[in-house]
Formats: sequence, structure tokens, C-alpha cells
Amino acid sequence: MQTRAAVLTQFESDFYVGPMQLAEPAPGQLVVRTTAAPFCSTDWMGWRAMRRKQPPVVLGHTAVGVVEHVGSAVRGFAPGDRVVVAGTPECGECFYCGIGRPDQCSVLMDGSDPVVATLPDGRDVRAAGRVGAYSERMLVQAIQVHRLPDSLPDEVACLLGCGVSTALGAVFTIGEVQPGQSVAVVGLGHLGLWAVQAARLAGAGRIIGIDGHPGRRELAVSMGATDTVDSGSSDPVAAVQQLTEGRGADVVIEAAGPAIATRQAVMMARRAGTVVLAGVAHSATEVDLPQLQLTVHGKRILGCQNGQISPRTDMPRFISLLESGELDPSPFVTRTYALDEIDTVVRRSLALDDITGVLTP
Repeated sequence: MQTRAAVLTQFESDFYVGPMQLAEPAPGQLVVRTTAAPFCSTDWMGWRAMRRKQPPVVLGHTAVGVVEHVGSAVRGFAPGDRVVVAGTPECGECFYCGIGRPDQCSVLMDGSDPVVATLPDGRDVRAAGRVGAYSERMLVQAIQVHRLPDSLPDEVACLLGCGVSTALGAVFTIGEVQPGQSVAVVGLGHLGLWAVQAARLAGAGRIIGIDGHPGRRELAVSMGATDTVDSGSSDPVAAVQQLTEGRGADVVIEAAGPAIATRQAVMMARRAGTVVLAGVAHSATEVDLPQLQLTVHGKRILGCQNGQISPRTDMPRFISLLESGELDPSPFVTRTYALDEIDTVVRRSLALDDITGVLTP
């Protein structure tokens, strides 16, 4: 089956946009026609060789689309079904799914991106995150596909598998934010801004948005932040402590990525507070932390892969929050782009001109 895709053939270079031959669906796989796919920092990091990607590769780790073909052994899906494809599968059979941690599902965590297609010159093409969303068609496993209602527009629904699920999981599931608590959000990109909204829904009493970009701070206030801190002109740790009676925040969500942001997140949490680490700058980044913060101060420092959600149970809840208007997606989609505009999308994302650019192949 032939499709058209934006393929990263060389790091930090223009994409090849053209035909490739998609493999036939194996047992348990679907072919989904892509209708919308978000572009976020994970994708430009892949473009810059920061995420262990191996060109040629189709980037894009979540998307919305319509099922076109169904492989054998697939149950519950048929051609014409509208679906969201999530970057985190849930096989339901491995050790991690068995202990209630499908965010670590062994299908994803084997560390490889599968070959899904070939270029006209015969080179194999991989799919980033087992999705490869920047293509007119995706070859994906049924265990990462979820039905969608018709109520959500494509450009909104495609945000579910990345920013929405990670941020809401960080706040509700991992951070366990309680009414009246103080929450600091480090980094106000698409992930951090969703976390601000989630903290508001959780009933946080004080929500502190931290970023060096003035426009992002303004957006955070419109979404529920009670205070903002300019990380480019002041010490964010001292600022958060000042806003929380000298203690530090009850819960800190780190959504920026650089090692210094991780360190600051740990330092600005109160004793016995909770720190949720969602950002990753580079696959090889290491973080230096004061040992006292990790031991005597009793802080809970927790990782966040896709919000530690269970897609089968949490995704319907997140869809309901969007349908009801309790979550407002309107500020997130800065622009929509055709597949041929992907080089523009990369550069606008790098320049922070877009919160989320959405490709509509």
C-alpha cells in the first residue's frame, strides 16, 4: 500500500516529503488514515538527534484518524472507525500491565521503533514511538488505538495522546493534587499549560506558572494560574518559596526538560512534598541533585511517562472533560499545517511561535 509521508532522512535537515510503500498489516495491526497530528517538543528533539531516533524515520507520536484496513486477530475495530492513536500501548499481558503500570508496557519499552515502510530507493522507514504520525497513513498496533466520539474536532482530539494525557496524569494520578494545595508548574509549553488547567480542576489553592516567555505566562493566567514567575529574570526557587510562606510548593510539576529545571523543581518543593518529572531534554541528560533533598527532606520524586495513565480507562474520562468544556483546548492549537509545511512547523516550534502546530495530512 502506498502512502505519502514526511520522512526524516538526516538530522537537522529538511524532511523528504513524498511517497513510501507501507507494509501490509500483520496480525494485531491496523492501517489508519491520518487526519490530524500534533507537533511538540518531543518531535523537534527527534529532529535534532536528541531522542535516539534512527533515520529514515517518520516522526509524530500520536494522531487522530480513520481505520482503513484491519489485520487478522484484531477485534473491536472496523474500517471507518474514528480513532486516536496513542504513543503508549497497553498490551494487557506483560508484567507492567499486570501490575497496573501500562505506561511501562513492554511493547513500547523494548526501545525500538519498528520498520513500517520503504522509500522508493529501498531504504527501510521506521515509525517513531510505534506511530509515525506525519504520514497520510499509519501502520499501528491495535493495543495503542482507542475509539473516539464524533463530538471532538480532529485538531482537538489529536492532543489526547500526548499533552492532555501526560499533564492530567501528572496532576491527578502521580501528583495526587488535593483541594487547597499549592502547585508549581515549571515550563509553560503545551504540557505545562495543560498541567495548569488540571491543577485548577483538582482545586489547587495556588497555581504558580514558571517560564521565561511572557506570552506563555499570560496564557497560564488565563487558564487558572494564580501567580507567575519569570524564570529568566529571577530565582524561581526563591520566588516559589516566597509565595508559599517560605515552605515551597506542595506539588511541583516539571514540564520544561533541561537538567537545571529538574533541579529547580526538586528544590522548590516543600519538605515531604511531591515532585513530578515530566520533561526530558536529551536522552543522555544527567541531573545533579543535593542528597539531603532526596533523603532527610522526605520529598517524593516521581517520573512521568505519559502521566502513568491507563489509556483504556483514563482516555474516556479526559474526552469527557473536553466535551464538557471543563478543559479548554482553544489556546493550544496555534495553527494547522499541510504535510508539505513540516519544515516550517519544526522551526516555529523551536522558536516558540507555536504552542502546538497540528499537521493535517
